[in-house]
Amino acid sequence: MRIVHVITRLIVGGAQENTLLSCQAQHEHGHDVTLITGPPLGPEGSLMNEARSGGFKIEVIDQMRRAILPVKDWQTYRMLMRRFREIKPDVVHTHSSKAGIIGRRVARAAGVPLIVHTVHGLAFTASTHRVVNDFYKYLERRAAPLTDRIVCVADAMRNQSLAAGIGEAKQYVTIYSGMRTEPFLNSLTVRDEMRARLGLKSEHVAVGTIARLFDLKGHDDLLELAPELCGRLPNLRFLWVGDGKLRGEFERRMNEMGLRDRFILTGLVPPEKVPELTGAMDLLVHPSRREGLARALPQAALCGKPVIAYDIDGNGEGMINGQTGFLLRPFEKPKLAEAIARLADDASLRAEMGGKGREFAMGRFDVKVMAAALEDLYSRKL
Repeated sequence: MRIVHVITRLIVGGAQENTLLSCQAQHEHGHDVTLITGPPLGPEGSLMNEARSGGFKIEVIDQMRRAILPVKDWQTYRMLMRRFREIKPDVVHTHSSKAGIIGRRVARAAGVPLIVHTVHGLAFTASTHRVVNDFYKYLERRAAPLTDRIVCVADAMRNQSLAAGIGEAKQYVTIYSGMRTEPFLNSLTVRDEMRARLGLKSEHVAVGTIARLFDLKGHDDLLELAPELCGRLPNLRFLWVGDGKLRGEFERRMNEMGLRDRFILTGLVPPEKVPELTGAMDLLVHPSRREGLARALPQAALCGKPVIAYDIDGNGEGMINGQTGFLLRPFEKPKLAEAIARLADDASLRAEMGGKGREFAMGRFDVKVMAAALEDLYSRKL
Protein backbone atom coordinates (compact mmCIF):
# COMPACT_ATOMS: atom_id res chain seq x y z
CA MET A 1 0.00 0.00 0.00
CA ARG A 2 0.96 3.62 -0.52
CA ILE A 3 0.36 5.22 2.88
CA VAL A 4 0.68 8.91 3.77
CA HIS A 5 0.66 10.02 7.40
CA VAL A 6 0.11 13.70 8.18
CA ILE A 7 0.87 15.32 11.53
CA THR A 8 1.03 18.99 12.50
CA ARG A 9 4.51 18.97 14.06
CA LEU A 10 7.13 16.44 15.17
CA ILE A 11 7.84 17.65 18.67
CA VAL A 12 8.73 15.28 21.52
CA GLY A 13 5.35 13.92 22.56
CA GLY A 14 3.18 10.84 22.74
CA ALA A 15 1.19 11.47 19.56
CA GLN A 16 4.39 12.04 17.63
CA GLU A 17 6.08 8.90 18.98
CA ASN A 18 2.95 6.88 18.13
CA THR A 19 2.99 8.24 14.57
CA LEU A 20 6.69 7.52 14.01
CA LEU A 21 6.34 3.96 15.29
CA SER A 22 3.36 3.41 12.98
CA CYS A 23 5.37 4.69 10.01
CA GLN A 24 8.39 2.55 10.89
CA ALA A 25 6.33 -0.62 11.37
CA GLN A 26 4.49 -0.13 8.08
CA HIS A 27 7.74 0.60 6.25
CA GLU A 28 9.28 -2.57 7.69
CA HIS A 29 6.20 -4.48 6.55
CA GLY A 30 6.94 -3.45 2.96
CA HIS A 31 4.54 -0.56 2.43
CA ASP A 32 5.45 2.71 0.67
CA VAL A 33 5.21 5.18 3.56
CA THR A 34 5.46 8.97 3.48
CA LEU A 35 5.18 11.21 6.55
CA ILE A 36 4.21 14.84 5.94
CA THR A 37 4.66 17.25 8.84
CA GLY A 38 4.98 20.89 9.72
CA PRO A 39 8.20 22.20 11.30
CA PRO A 40 8.88 21.04 14.89
CA LEU A 41 8.39 24.45 16.49
CA GLY A 42 8.17 24.84 20.26
CA PRO A 43 10.24 24.27 23.40
CA GLU A 44 9.38 20.57 23.61
CA GLY A 45 12.19 19.42 21.31
CA SER A 46 12.21 17.76 17.91
CA LEU A 47 11.83 14.17 16.67
CA MET A 48 13.02 15.00 13.14
CA ASN A 49 16.27 13.06 13.51
CA GLU A 50 14.37 9.97 14.63
CA ALA A 51 11.97 10.37 11.73
CA ARG A 52 14.75 10.68 9.17
CA SER A 53 16.40 7.51 10.44
CA GLY A 54 13.21 5.44 10.16
CA GLY A 55 13.63 4.39 6.53
CA PHE A 56 10.39 5.92 5.27
CA LYS A 57 10.03 9.19 3.36
CA ILE A 58 9.52 12.45 5.24
CA GLU A 59 8.44 15.82 3.90
CA VAL A 60 8.09 19.15 5.71
CA ILE A 61 5.44 21.73 4.85
CA ASP A 62 6.76 24.88 6.46
CA GLN A 63 3.36 26.59 6.36
CA MET A 64 1.68 24.00 8.58
CA ARG A 65 1.27 25.40 12.08
CA ARG A 66 -0.60 24.40 15.21
CA ALA A 67 -2.29 27.81 15.55
CA ILE A 68 -5.22 28.89 13.38
CA LEU A 69 -3.59 31.00 10.63
CA PRO A 70 -5.93 31.33 7.61
CA VAL A 71 -3.28 32.25 5.03
CA LYS A 72 -0.83 29.52 6.07
CA ASP A 73 -3.70 27.02 6.43
CA TRP A 74 -4.82 27.70 2.85
CA GLN A 75 -1.23 27.30 1.63
CA THR A 76 -0.99 24.01 3.55
CA TYR A 77 -4.22 22.84 1.91
CA ARG A 78 -2.87 23.54 -1.57
CA MET A 79 0.49 21.88 -0.93
CA LEU A 80 -1.15 18.77 0.50
CA MET A 81 -3.46 18.60 -2.51
CA ARG A 82 -0.49 18.74 -4.87
CA ARG A 83 1.37 15.99 -2.98
CA PHE A 84 -1.68 13.70 -2.67
CA ARG A 85 -2.28 13.95 -6.41
CA GLU A 86 1.37 13.15 -7.09
CA ILE A 87 1.69 10.27 -4.59
CA LYS A 88 -1.80 8.82 -5.22
CA PRO A 89 -1.97 7.19 -1.76
CA ASP A 90 -4.21 4.25 -0.94
CA VAL A 91 -4.43 5.53 2.63
CA VAL A 92 -4.14 8.98 4.20
CA HIS A 93 -3.84 8.74 7.98
CA THR A 94 -3.92 12.05 9.87
CA HIS A 95 -2.82 12.82 13.43
CA SER A 96 -3.44 15.87 15.66
CA SER A 97 -6.21 18.39 15.22
CA LYS A 98 -4.85 20.84 12.64
CA ALA A 99 -3.40 18.17 10.36
CA GLY A 100 -6.58 16.15 10.80
CA ILE A 101 -8.95 18.96 9.89
CA ILE A 102 -7.02 20.09 6.80
CA GLY A 103 -5.62 16.70 5.77
CA ARG A 104 -8.94 14.87 5.76
CA ARG A 105 -10.63 17.55 3.67
CA VAL A 106 -7.79 17.47 1.13
CA ALA A 107 -7.78 13.67 1.04
CA ARG A 108 -11.51 13.53 0.32
CA ALA A 109 -11.19 16.17 -2.43
CA ALA A 110 -8.24 14.25 -3.92
CA GLY A 111 -10.23 11.01 -4.05
CA VAL A 112 -8.07 9.03 -1.60
CA PRO A 113 -9.68 5.57 -1.15
CA LEU A 114 -9.23 5.31 2.64
CA ILE A 115 -9.08 8.22 5.09
CA VAL A 116 -8.17 7.48 8.71
CA HIS A 117 -7.74 9.91 11.61
CA THR A 118 -6.28 9.11 15.03
CA VAL A 119 -7.54 10.95 18.11
CA HIS A 120 -4.55 11.15 20.46
CA GLY A 121 -6.20 13.80 22.63
CA LEU A 122 -9.34 15.87 22.34
CA ALA A 123 -8.72 19.30 20.81
CA PHE A 124 -12.08 20.58 22.01
CA THR A 125 -11.06 20.16 25.67
CA ALA A 126 -7.56 21.64 25.34
CA SER A 127 -8.32 25.27 26.03
CA THR A 128 -9.57 27.00 29.15
CA HIS A 129 -11.68 29.21 26.85
CA ARG A 130 -15.09 27.79 25.98
CA VAL A 131 -15.29 29.68 22.68
CA VAL A 132 -12.04 28.08 21.47
CA ASN A 133 -13.20 24.61 22.51
CA ASP A 134 -16.58 25.09 20.83
CA PHE A 135 -14.85 26.16 17.62
CA TYR A 136 -12.68 23.04 17.56
CA LYS A 137 -15.74 20.94 18.31
CA TYR A 138 -17.47 22.48 15.30
CA LEU A 139 -14.44 21.77 13.07
CA GLU A 140 -14.25 18.15 14.25
CA ARG A 141 -17.96 17.66 13.54
CA ARG A 142 -17.40 18.93 10.01
CA ALA A 143 -14.35 16.70 9.49
CA ALA A 144 -15.90 13.47 10.80
CA PRO A 145 -18.10 12.75 7.71
CA LEU A 146 -14.96 12.94 5.56
CA THR A 147 -13.37 10.10 7.56
CA ASP A 148 -13.71 6.37 6.92
CA ARG A 149 -12.34 5.34 10.30
CA ILE A 150 -11.57 7.30 13.46
CA VAL A 151 -8.94 5.58 15.59
CA CYS A 152 -8.89 6.37 19.31
CA VAL A 153 -6.04 5.56 21.66
CA ALA A 154 -8.62 4.83 24.37
CA ASP A 155 -12.34 4.06 24.55
CA ALA A 156 -12.73 7.26 26.57
CA MET A 157 -11.81 9.31 23.47
CA ARG A 158 -14.56 7.63 21.47
CA ASN A 159 -17.15 8.13 24.19
CA GLN A 160 -16.35 11.81 24.65
CA SER A 161 -16.29 12.43 20.90
CA LEU A 162 -19.66 10.78 20.37
CA ALA A 163 -21.12 12.72 23.30
CA ALA A 164 -19.95 15.90 21.54
CA GLY A 165 -21.76 14.88 18.36
CA ILE A 166 -18.62 14.04 16.39
CA GLY A 167 -19.14 11.21 13.92
CA GLU A 168 -21.05 7.96 14.31
CA ALA A 169 -20.27 4.96 16.51
CA LYS A 170 -19.59 2.72 13.48
CA GLN A 171 -16.67 4.95 12.45
CA TYR A 172 -14.72 4.46 15.68
CA VAL A 173 -12.17 1.82 16.59
CA THR A 174 -9.84 1.76 19.60
CA ILE A 175 -6.18 0.92 18.95
CA TYR A 176 -3.98 1.47 21.98
CA SER A 177 -0.81 3.46 21.43
CA GLY A 178 2.08 1.07 20.94
CA MET A 179 5.71 1.35 21.95
CA ARG A 180 8.91 -0.64 21.63
CA THR A 181 8.83 -2.55 24.88
CA GLU A 182 12.37 -3.99 24.96
CA PRO A 183 14.17 -0.84 26.17
CA PHE A 184 11.74 -0.52 29.08
CA LEU A 185 11.90 -4.21 29.96
CA ASN A 186 15.71 -4.01 29.98
CA SER A 187 15.93 -0.74 31.92
CA LEU A 188 16.81 -2.40 35.23
CA THR A 189 20.21 -3.44 33.88
CA VAL A 190 21.37 0.19 34.07
CA ARG A 191 19.26 1.28 37.05
CA ASP A 192 22.11 1.66 39.54
CA GLU A 193 24.30 3.52 37.06
CA MET A 194 21.51 5.94 36.12
CA ARG A 195 20.56 6.59 39.75
CA ALA A 196 24.18 7.37 40.58
CA ARG A 197 24.30 9.82 37.67
CA LEU A 198 21.18 11.52 38.96
CA GLY A 199 22.53 11.75 42.50
CA LEU A 200 20.05 9.21 43.88
CA LYS A 201 21.28 7.03 46.74
CA SER A 202 20.05 3.53 47.48
CA GLU A 203 17.85 4.75 50.33
CA HIS A 204 16.14 7.42 48.22
CA VAL A 205 12.62 6.77 46.91
CA ALA A 206 12.32 8.48 43.53
CA VAL A 207 8.81 9.64 42.60
CA GLY A 208 8.98 10.18 38.85
CA THR A 209 6.93 12.29 36.46
CA ILE A 210 7.34 12.24 32.67
CA ALA A 211 5.67 15.26 31.08
CA ARG A 212 6.31 18.65 29.60
CA LEU A 213 6.70 21.40 32.19
CA PHE A 214 3.56 22.99 30.90
CA ASP A 215 0.04 24.00 31.84
CA LEU A 216 -2.39 21.25 32.88
CA LYS A 217 0.30 18.60 33.42
CA GLY A 218 -0.15 18.62 37.20
CA HIS A 219 3.33 19.58 38.38
CA ASP A 220 1.77 22.39 40.40
CA ASP A 221 -0.23 19.81 42.40
CA LEU A 222 3.01 18.04 43.31
CA LEU A 223 4.64 21.32 44.31
CA GLU A 224 1.72 22.09 46.59
CA LEU A 225 2.06 18.70 48.28
CA ALA A 226 5.86 18.70 48.42
CA PRO A 227 6.38 20.41 51.82
CA GLU A 228 4.12 17.93 53.64
CA LEU A 229 5.46 14.86 51.80
CA CYS A 230 9.11 15.84 52.19
CA GLY A 231 8.54 16.50 55.88
CA ARG A 232 7.02 13.05 56.39
CA LEU A 233 9.44 11.18 54.12
CA PRO A 234 13.06 12.36 54.44
CA ASN A 235 14.26 9.99 51.69
CA LEU A 236 11.68 11.15 49.14
CA ARG A 237 12.97 12.67 45.91
CA PHE A 238 11.04 13.96 42.90
CA LEU A 239 12.43 13.14 39.45
CA TRP A 240 10.89 15.23 36.69
CA VAL A 241 11.66 14.19 33.11
CA GLY A 242 10.86 16.89 30.56
CA ASP A 243 11.14 20.58 29.94
CA GLY A 244 8.89 23.48 29.03
CA LYS A 245 7.93 27.09 29.52
CA LEU A 246 7.07 26.72 33.24
CA ARG A 247 10.46 25.41 34.36
CA GLY A 248 11.64 28.78 35.66
CA GLU A 249 8.45 29.32 37.64
CA PHE A 250 8.62 25.83 39.14
CA GLU A 251 12.26 26.24 40.16
CA ARG A 252 11.44 29.57 41.78
CA ARG A 253 8.75 27.90 43.90
CA MET A 254 11.09 25.06 44.87
CA ASN A 255 13.68 27.56 46.05
CA GLU A 256 11.10 29.55 48.02
CA MET A 257 10.04 26.36 49.83
CA GLY A 258 13.65 25.43 50.54
CA LEU A 259 13.15 22.13 48.70
CA ARG A 260 15.25 22.57 45.56
CA ASP A 261 17.52 19.73 46.64
CA ARG A 262 14.55 17.34 46.74
CA PHE A 263 13.79 17.79 43.04
CA ILE A 264 15.82 16.46 40.11
CA LEU A 265 14.93 18.10 36.79
CA THR A 266 16.45 16.33 33.79
CA GLY A 267 15.39 18.91 31.23
CA LEU A 268 14.69 17.82 27.68
CA VAL A 269 15.91 14.29 26.95
CA PRO A 270 15.82 12.25 23.72
CA PRO A 271 13.19 9.49 23.65
CA GLU A 272 15.81 6.74 23.82
CA LYS A 273 16.81 7.97 27.30
CA VAL A 274 13.29 7.73 28.73
CA PRO A 275 13.47 3.96 29.50
CA GLU A 276 16.68 4.38 31.53
CA LEU A 277 15.25 7.32 33.46
CA THR A 278 11.99 5.48 34.09
CA GLY A 279 13.95 2.49 35.34
CA ALA A 280 15.68 4.77 37.86
CA MET A 281 12.33 5.68 39.43
CA ASP A 282 10.57 3.80 42.21
CA LEU A 283 7.06 4.87 41.21
CA LEU A 284 5.49 7.16 38.64
CA VAL A 285 2.96 9.92 39.34
CA HIS A 286 1.01 11.45 36.46
CA PRO A 287 -1.37 14.12 37.77
CA SER A 288 -2.21 15.58 34.36
CA ARG A 289 -5.56 17.29 33.85
CA ARG A 290 -5.92 16.32 30.18
CA GLU A 291 -4.70 13.27 28.26
CA GLY A 292 -5.64 10.86 25.53
CA LEU A 293 -4.04 7.94 27.28
CA ALA A 294 -0.74 8.92 28.87
CA ARG A 295 2.08 6.79 27.42
CA ALA A 296 4.00 7.35 30.65
CA LEU A 297 1.64 4.94 32.45
CA PRO A 298 2.42 1.80 30.41
CA GLN A 299 6.05 2.87 30.06
CA ALA A 300 6.43 2.89 33.83
CA ALA A 301 4.55 -0.40 34.09
CA LEU A 302 6.90 -2.01 31.58
CA CYS A 303 9.76 -0.96 33.86
CA GLY A 304 8.00 -2.67 36.77
CA LYS A 305 6.93 0.59 38.48
CA PRO A 306 3.53 1.21 40.08
CA VAL A 307 1.69 4.27 38.80
CA ILE A 308 -0.56 6.93 40.30
CA ALA A 309 -2.81 8.96 38.02
CA TYR A 310 -6.00 10.98 37.99
CA ASP A 311 -9.01 9.21 36.47
CA ILE A 312 -9.35 11.43 33.42
CA ASP A 313 -9.83 10.63 29.74
CA GLY A 314 -8.17 7.28 28.91
CA ASN A 315 -5.93 6.89 31.96
CA GLY A 316 -8.17 4.18 33.40
CA GLU A 317 -7.34 2.03 30.36
CA GLY A 318 -3.61 2.38 30.93
CA MET A 319 -3.61 0.70 34.34
CA ILE A 320 -5.66 -1.49 36.67
CA ASN A 321 -6.72 0.43 39.77
CA GLY A 322 -5.61 -1.26 42.98
CA GLN A 323 -3.48 -3.82 41.12
CA THR A 324 -0.92 -1.90 39.03
CA GLY A 325 -1.26 1.39 40.91
CA PHE A 326 -3.84 3.88 42.11
CA LEU A 327 -6.37 5.70 39.93
CA LEU A 328 -7.65 8.72 41.81
CA ARG A 329 -10.67 10.96 41.52
CA PRO A 330 -9.43 13.97 39.55
CA PHE A 331 -7.64 16.72 41.44
CA GLU A 332 -8.16 15.30 44.95
CA LYS A 333 -4.76 16.37 46.21
CA PRO A 334 -5.09 14.86 49.71
CA LYS A 335 -5.73 11.44 48.12
CA LEU A 336 -2.77 12.02 45.81
CA ALA A 337 -0.50 12.72 48.79
CA GLU A 338 -1.84 9.64 50.58
CA ALA A 339 -1.18 7.38 47.58
CA ILE A 340 2.36 8.71 47.11
CA ALA A 341 3.15 8.24 50.81
CA ARG A 342 1.71 4.72 50.85
CA LEU A 343 3.80 3.52 47.92
CA ALA A 344 6.91 5.39 49.04
CA ASP A 345 6.67 3.65 52.43
CA ASP A 346 6.07 0.11 51.13
CA ALA A 347 8.71 -1.46 48.89
CA SER A 348 6.91 -4.81 48.77
CA LEU A 349 3.70 -3.17 47.53
CA ARG A 350 5.69 -1.35 44.86
CA ALA A 351 7.21 -4.63 43.71
CA GLU A 352 3.85 -6.42 43.66
CA MET A 353 2.08 -3.70 41.70
CA GLY A 354 5.03 -3.25 39.37
CA GLY A 355 5.06 -6.94 38.46
CA LYS A 356 1.35 -6.95 37.65
CA GLY A 357 1.72 -3.74 35.68
CA ARG A 358 4.46 -5.17 33.47
CA GLU A 359 2.33 -8.17 32.51
CA PHE A 360 -0.68 -5.92 31.77
CA ALA A 361 1.30 -3.45 29.62
CA MET A 362 2.97 -6.16 27.53
CA GLY A 363 -0.39 -7.46 26.34
CA ARG A 364 -1.87 -4.09 25.43
CA PHE A 365 0.84 -1.60 24.47
CA ASP A 366 3.50 -3.43 22.46
CA VAL A 367 4.14 -1.74 19.09
CA LYS A 368 3.53 -5.07 17.32
CA VAL A 369 -0.01 -5.15 18.69
CA MET A 370 -0.67 -1.61 17.39
CA ALA A 371 0.90 -2.26 14.00
CA ALA A 372 -1.10 -5.45 13.46
CA ALA A 373 -4.34 -3.66 14.35
CA LEU A 374 -3.63 -0.84 11.87
CA GLU A 375 -2.70 -3.34 9.17
CA ASP A 376 -5.97 -5.17 9.72
CA LEU A 377 -7.94 -1.91 9.68
CA TYR A 378 -6.41 -0.75 6.38
CA SER A 379 -6.76 -4.14 4.70
CA ARG A 380 -10.40 -4.63 5.65
CA LYS A 381 -11.40 -1.22 4.30
CA LEU A 382 -9.49 -1.26 0.99
